Amino acid sequence: MTNTAAKPALQTVETPANAAAVSIWEIFLEFLIIGATSFGGVVPYLRGSLVTKRQWTDDKEFVEMLSISQSLPGLNATNMAVLVGEKLRGVMGSIAGIMGICLPGGLLMFAVGIFYRHHGDHTFITAALKGVAAAAVGLILSTVVSLSKKALSHNFDFVFIAATVIAVNRLHLGVPRTLVAVGALAVLFHHPRKAQKESVKP
Repeated sequence: MTNTAAKPALQTVETPANAAAVSIWEIFLEFLIIGATSFGGVVPYLRGSLVTKRQWTDDKEFVEMLSISQSLPGLNATNMAVLVGEKLRGVMGSIAGIMGICLPGGLLMFAVGIFYRHHGDHTFITAALKGVAAAAVGLILSTVVSLSKKALSHNFDFVFIAATVIAVNRLHLGVPRTLVAVGALAVLFHHPRKAQKESVKP
């Protein structure tokens, strides 16, 4: 009778259905769409597809994966494709994600490179690129605002943001060293507070 009562508690620890049911083809197709439509910056499109649309991950995990992607060599988009694909379907999921996100961009940039080599100095092309650059900054800023509402748990986290910006933009420190240093400070700040709360519990 005791074993029967314990079974429901064991069954509650399961992989979410929206992640467990994802196929290799769905991973490839979703990253193919991201790679084909992410004009001016891939981060907003990654969040819109992976978090909002597909719900393959939440904002907290998305920020963690993005931090890992930015800390390691390579493009953020391909690194994210590896991490998300591996989470959903292992090695084959990572391969599907990389192929999907790289294929449209590679083909499109090949064609654009040929066009730009012949017409890149045209006044209309130059003006259009400036407008696209401004729109890209707006897209990234909107994503930062949305993520900050859910990812920042304490007001002091804004100090870490300011320290990161100053270190990279003003002091010209490398991104990996900056992330390691700021991450260490964040651990020192957040961990004692958590340990203190747990020690108060009866």
